[in-house]
Parts: sequence; structure tokens; C-alpha cells
Amino acid sequence: MKQVPATESKLTIVADGNDIDRSNLSFIVNPYDEFAVEEALQIKERLGAGEVTVLSMRQHESQKPEEALRTCLAMGADKAILLDGPAFHGGDSFTTATALTSAIQRLPFDLLLFGKQAVDDDGGTVGIQVAELLGIPHVAVVNKLEVHPVSRAVVAHRQVEDGIEVVEASFPVVITCQKGLNEPRYPSLPGIMKAKQKPLNTWTCEDIGIDPGRLGASGAKLKTLRVEPPPTRLTGRILDGDTSTAVKELVRILHEEEKLI
Repeated sequence: MKQVPATESKLTIVADGNDIDRSNLSFIVNPYDEFAVEEALQIKERLGAGEVTVLSMRQHESQKPEEALRTCLAMGADKAILLDGPAFHGGDSFTTATALTSAIQRLPFDLLLFGKQAVDDDGGTVGIQVAELLGIPHVAVVNKLEVHPVSRAVVAHRQVEDGIEVVEASFPVVITCQKGLNEPRYPSLPGIMKAKQKPLNTWTCEDIGIDPGRLGASGAKLKTLRVEPPPTRLTGRILDGDTSTAVKELVRILHEEEKLI
């Protein structure tokens, strides 16, 4: 689960131009990750067994992933783990996947659920990279999931251009979750109260047994050179006159001024 800036946040760029200013942003659970948490909870409820663990990582000092993890616990997750420390800061999707993989290898699991992408960087690669690093199968952008505990397999449905693709895979497996998979629940008041008593453990790079040089900015494969706002949109023009006159003027503008036709 990744904590991301709220989608309605007004973004500004820091003075050196290499990142957004995160100091006054409000943060939320990544919406696609909410589908993953909800699906995990529904699977546990249907089977009447299992445990849901939510794993997150602090990638910037300004983040407060503890709040997002408590939200997931209030939804019904059993426990939460936060990867925290300076070594995790400033990385890319590869270093994130590397850290998560090292942590996941210390946990028992059958099914790993990720959101298909985070709405801040829209990379859409972390879950897939984790599957590759673990050497297990993955199915991406899933909007329907069937779990068969006896055969220890899943049947995943994913929308493709010409219809629905149905994929079967055996445990352990990674699924990245798409909108339409479910409708995430809101934390209830009893759930919020119970969340305060549920375990939220913090792990450092030493706890997961990984060299800090492989994490964060030190291990990143990608480097952000500069962040710029999109160009200011020009004010629209209103063409006067009747329809025939306006159409002729529009064609002239597109041809002579904008050089588009």
C-alpha cells in the first residue's frame, strides 16, 4: 500500500525544480491499493480463514504512512508493517520493489495484491517487478478474481481490447488490481477503535537484511532531472456571426494562423 498526495491537492514545484513541494500536501491511501486491500478482506471473509497483512514504505520524509496503514487496519486488515528509515528515501520503482521483496520473503504468503499503479507517478510497475524478483507468476490489471483454496489457484479476469482475458495461476501469485474489482469499504467506528490495538511494526533495512546501497536514491535506476508544470493554456476564442460565417472564420484560422490544415 502506498500513501499518495490527495488527488485534489494543488501541486507546486520546489525551488531547485527536481520535485514537487510535499510540505503542505494532504495524503491518502492510493485508490488502486484500496481495491487490493478490499479484495484481500473479501477473500478472507469468504474463506473464513487467513490473515491480511498490509505492507508500506516511507519514501519521503513528508509522508505519514502510519496514518494510511491505520486506515487499512480500520478497514479490517489484521496487521501492518512499515519499512522506514533514510535508506528508503528518494528511490524509484525498482528500489521500491527490491525493498518490498526483501520484506515479503520474511513473511508467509499465498497471494500478493497490489494496486495496478500509484496515482502520483502512474508507474504501474512495482507489483510486476516484485513478482519477477520473487520468481512467481503475476496477472496484471485484474477486475475479477476467483480464489480456489483447495487447488491453491486463482482465476483472474482482465479486460483487453477485444474482450475479457481469463488467466489461471497457482499460489504463490501476484495480482495487480484494477477499478471495478470491488467497492472499497469505509472504516467503521468499531473498526477504527480496533485498529488502535492491532500491530503496526516498523522494519529498517537492517531488519530485512538488505544493503542500504541497493535502496533509495543510491540504488535507483531512474533519476528525475527536472519537474515542470504543464504550459499555461491559452484563452479560448469566441467567433461571432452566424454559423456559416463562424465556420468560414474557423477554417481560415486553422489554415492561415495555426497551420493545422
